Amino acid sequence: MAALTEPHAHSDGASDSSSLSDPLDTTNDEGWEDVEPDDEPITIVSLLDDSTFRDPQSMLAYCRDTHSLDLWKLRQDFGLDYLGLVRLVNYIRSEVKTGNLQPDVSSKALFDDEKYLKPVLEDDALLYSLEDVFEENDSPASVPEVERQENVLEQLVTLRIHGFADQTAVQDAILDRLEQSEPAREASTSVQGAASQVRTQVDNNAEEFDKDYFRSYSYNAIHESMIKDRVRTDAYRDFIYDHKHLFKDKVVLDVGCGTGILSMFCAKAGARLVIAVDNSGIIQKARENVFNNGLQDVVKCVKGKIEEVTLPVPKVDVIVSEWMGYCLLYESMLDSVIYARDQYLAPDGLMVPSHATLRIAPLADSDLKASHIDFWRDVYGFDMTAMLEKAHEEVLIRLADDKELAGESVAFLELDLHQTRVDDLTFTKPFETTWQEGFKILEGFVIWFDIFFNTSRAHGIVTTGMTAAEAKEKKGLISFSTGPHSEATHWQQGIFLIKDPVDEFSAGDCVAGEVRYLKKQGQERSLDIDVAWGAKASVGGKERVKKQMWILD
Repeated sequence: MAALTEPHAHSDGASDSSSLSDPLDTTNDEGWEDVEPDDEPITIVSLLDDSTFRDPQSMLAYCRDTHSLDLWKLRQDFGLDYLGLVRLVNYIRSEVKTGNLQPDVSSKALFDDEKYLKPVLEDDALLYSLEDVFEENDSPASVPEVERQENVLEQLVTLRIHGFADQTAVQDAILDRLEQSEPAREASTSVQGAASQVRTQVDNNAEEFDKDYFRSYSYNAIHESMIKDRVRTDAYRDFIYDHKHLFKDKVVLDVGCGTGILSMFCAKAGARLVIAVDNSGIIQKARENVFNNGLQDVVKCVKGKIEEVTLPVPKVDVIVSEWMGYCLLYESMLDSVIYARDQYLAPDGLMVPSHATLRIAPLADSDLKASHIDFWRDVYGFDMTAMLEKAHEEVLIRLADDKELAGESVAFLELDLHQTRVDDLTFTKPFETTWQEGFKILEGFVIWFDIFFNTSRAHGIVTTGMTAAEAKEKKGLISFSTGPHSEATHWQQGIFLIKDPVDEFSAGDCVAGEVRYLKKQGQERSLDIDVAWGAKASVGGKERVKKQMWILD
């Protein structure tokens, strides 16, 4: 599974009432050493011209009085929720960007498209202020508070998938929902204590992380994103349908079944029994999907963690699962798949997929550095380099341009899913690649993964060192890559930008180093990833070897 989550979630710190009401406010999270006051001025750019304002209300009033564009009235007329407002804002900005200073807003259908969930204006402060602007009307007394909070969280899940709300935003939405559910919220003098208590509980209790991890997979948006990922879904479908003999009359276990799509593929391929297991509320939708397609006699849906449920059979012939997260191992779902294998897979049983590799390549002359780092040096004429304090500590999940890779990618981890142990998922692995001509300064690294579907566990890692494309061409294996040379997937790539990019290399130089994956204590679904690098001659020495840690949460 992949994609977002509290599972992106993850802090300790008191919060005042304003931060509790705003799930996008991260200023009080642990790790923010320089907390800015809540009333720090912001810059809101007008929807229709270059005018700027200190608050969204003033800007919207200006658009209404000067340009006859009344966002308050449009929201009421069209019955827009938070996502609807986001679409409307981005639609208007996209029209203005093309030169249309009087956008047509006569129909909701004009902007009712998911493409308008992607911000037109980078770091658009208005988008982050919409909930506050319309907060009073968005929370009518007739709507229960718990339901309102769940709606906000589901909307943030959708925004995360479309690249607007970041991982921290989803984290804070979950934490704030937990905080607001505490009875202590009714006493204003106890709010800060309740917030601190809840955050401490989340930090110290892995079970709480799991609850919100699985809750995040209850929403349609995340499953829509995964199923629409043609590279991902086609690979599973093609392997199952092209090798029906592997599934005919077999018992199949689908770990983390989600909507049940993989289970239904297996049933259509002739499986005698498919056991679909998921701990998320989506399991109910999976049951309905199975029933609506007349497959209820073959596919049996079981709710719960694979480590806790009781299956109706002692052993299965095939385990199918889409367990991959960002940079392959984010979210730690592979741990559960390994448990299922050890507990239930027959000695000659098959894992689908069967193998995975992690690859790394050096990054140079990248627009990603300009858009995410250099951007802060001049924001509407202001020096905002204070924002760079933590910028290099987070893994960016973005699409890299293969023309910005300064060396061939190399595999630094290869997993045979029939043999891999949980201990293998915390590791330090070496890598080395050759610097290519036309590049000078190393700006970072790009990490992605390739997935392979072997038809027999006896093959072992026949793909050693191969890319997915090479395995498909030379071995005829069904496989896919999440790298920049291939069609984009919802996993994108992990971008690791170096804090002080000063290392110069010449064509032919060997760039060598190590990659370390380490689960975060108490937040096992998150990762700390270290990369050490240098010229090959210096690796292991003390002069030129450098090292940096990034956080994926």
